[in-house]
Amino acid sequence: MIHVKLTAQISGHHNPIYTVANSQKLHIFFTAGNDKGVVEWSLKTHAFVKVMMPVESSVYALHCPESVPVMAVGERSGKVSLFHFVEQKVVSELNWHQQAIFDIQSLKTKNELIIASEDGSISAWNLENYQKLYQFQVSQAMVRCIAVSPDEQYLALGCKNHQIYIYRSADYSLVQTLSGHTLPITALRFSPNGKYLLSGSRDAQLKLWNTADFSLKDSIPAHLFAIYDIQYHPEGTYFATCSRDKSIKIWDAEEFRLLKTISLEKGYSAHKLSVNKLAWNRFNNELISVGDDKLILVWEISEAD
Repeated sequence: MIHVKLTAQISGHHNPIYTVANSQKLHIFFTAGNDKGVVEWSLKTHAFVKVMMPVESSVYALHCPESVPVMAVGERSGKVSLFHFVEQKVVSELNWHQQAIFDIQSLKTKNELIIASEDGSISAWNLENYQKLYQFQVSQAMVRCIAVSPDEQYLALGCKNHQIYIYRSADYSLVQTLSGHTLPITALRFSPNGKYLLSGSRDAQLKLWNTADFSLKDSIPAHLFAIYDIQYHPEGTYFATCSRDKSIKIWDAEEFRLLKTISLEKGYSAHKLSVNKLAWNRFNNELISVGDDKLILVWEISEAD
């Protein structure tokens, strides 16, 4: 049985929060959204630390690569800023995309930053000199989300046209196109063991794909509305999904059974509006959730004795 406890409710944002990301520093995390800055918070104190940097437009994507001490900030304008933690300033602005940035990930083995845009394209950047290495058009529709396989051999790209595109990271060649969702793809995540790709969509379905051949293993009616994020517990025993339906759900990672629903209706002090993003932090293995209600909620998720 799963035990859920709300350990902190943190306020400070004045507008909806669209994204949250863990820092390379264990107990630090960042949030951003429709406000004018990226904010740093501490899990030690469950409190505000500082505004890291100002932004000119809404932020949909934050990412802190493991290989370098920077944070990538993707804005609605298409600009990606790279904030350097040692120098405490923006050291580069990547202005190639002309439309909103919806996801940013990185490849540690290649030291590359991968950016997904509303313009339907992906760009890859060198994290040493911040030069653009490659770009390609995935589709004519928005690329909403990126997932990197644990061995970094594959990139999964989820698009507004309901399709998931699997690319080989070595040369960015297209391997396969996955069809099955009936509405735009809004969340993607590879399982830590690399056996499955999980996808979430505006159709509220959670689909499980076998990575051996990318065949469809199962389709679960997981939520009432769009699934906005999928995040695994650091130990990989279960994972969480969040949705526009204001709920967070905890699932068994092996059998994909629903273990717990966290919502106001279930008696929790949960989000009152759409839950937009999750981050599972290793400091206390706490789950961080952010949403349209301008709140940051921190959850202790554990197996009850």
